[in-house]
Amino acid sequence: MIPQRAYINQFLPGLLWGQRAVGLAVLIATSLLLGACAETQFIAQTVKQVSKKSDAEKRTTFGKYKIGKPYQIKGVWYYPQENFEYDETGIGSWYGPKFHGRKTANGEIYDMNGISAAHRTLPLPSVVRVTNLGNGRTLNVRINDRGPYAHGRILDLSRRAAQLLGFQKQGTASIRVRILADESRAMAARLKGVAELAEIGTPITIDSMPKPKVSSQALPVIGSNEQISPTPVSAPAPPPLSEPEQVANSPVSNEVTLEPVPDQTRIFIQAGAFANFDNANRVRAILSSLGSVKVSPVLVNGRDLFRVRVGPIESIADADHMLEQVIASGYTDARTIVD
Repeated sequence: MIPQRAYINQFLPGLLWGQRAVGLAVLIATSLLLGACAETQFIAQTVKQVSKKSDAEKRTTFGKYKIGKPYQIKGVWYYPQENFEYDETGIGSWYGPKFHGRKTANGEIYDMNGISAAHRTLPLPSVVRVTNLGNGRTLNVRINDRGPYAHGRILDLSRRAAQLLGFQKQGTASIRVRILADESRAMAARLKGVAELAEIGTPITIDSMPKPKVSSQALPVIGSNEQISPTPVSAPAPPPLSEPEQVANSPVSNEVTLEPVPDQTRIFIQAGAFANFDNANRVRAILSSLGSVKVSPVLVNGRDLFRVRVGPIESIADADHMLEQVIASGYTDARTIVD
C-alpha cells in the first residue's frame, strides 16, 4: 500500500501540468477573441469611413438646388429667382470642350454630350422647353449652370443640345425658352429632400419621391442626308451619374419634337418697358440716333406698359452691335428680342 503522502507526490506533477495546459488554452482563446474584436472594430470603422466618403462624393456629383444672390457681370445686374411663368425669345448659343468635365454653378459635372444649358437667373436645376424658331425643333433641357455672359444671349446650351436643335454649326439661333413649371417644381422638391435626408443621415428612398410625367413624339425625318451625331473629343469623360441625379434628369431626353413656328422672325433690341408713356417717349428720343425706335403698348401680367424697341435688325451680328450701343447709352437692362 502506497502511503498517502507518496501518492500525492506521485500524481502532483501531472495535476500541475494539466492546470498549466488549461491556463495556456484559456490565454490563447482570450488572445484570439481580443484580436477578433479589434479586427472587427477596425473593419467597422473602415466601412464607416468609406461610407461617409461615398456619401460626400455622391452629394458633390449630383449637385444641389440653388437660386443664388444678385450678381453683376460687365456692368449688368442679374437677379436669380424662382419664375415658373418664364417665357422668353432671344438668341441662343452653345458651349463645349473648354468646360467639359468641370463643375457647374450648382456643383454638378458639365457634360457637353448631355442635354443641359446655362441660364442667368432661373433656379438650378430646372427644366425648360427650347424651340429653334428657325426650324421648329424643340427639346426639353436641364438648366444646371449660370451664363451666358455675352450680351444678347439668353441661353448657353450644351453642344449635344445645340446639335439636336440644329444650330451647332451656325453657333447661334433664334430660340424660344419656356420653363416647364411642374417638372421644375418636382425637381426642386426632390433635390431639397435629398439634401435634408443626407444631412440627418436618413436612407434615401428614390421610389417615394414624386416623378413628373413627360410625353413626347418622335422627330420626323427632315432631310434624307441629314444626320445628328456627337463629334468625338479628347476631353475627360465625366463621372457616372449617381442615383439622385438620374432621377432628377428624368424629364430630359434626346427626343426632339417639331412645333409650328412663324414663317419669318424679326430681331429687335428692347431698351425697356415703362409704366409711363412720357418716360418711354424720352428713351425713344435719346436712342433715335441709333436707328428706327418705336414705342408700343403691351399688356404684361395685367399691367399696361410701353415698351421701347430699336429695329427690326437684319442679322444677329448687327443686333449684337446695336445692343452694345444701347447698353452704353445707359440702358443696362436692354435685351435682344425675337418676334
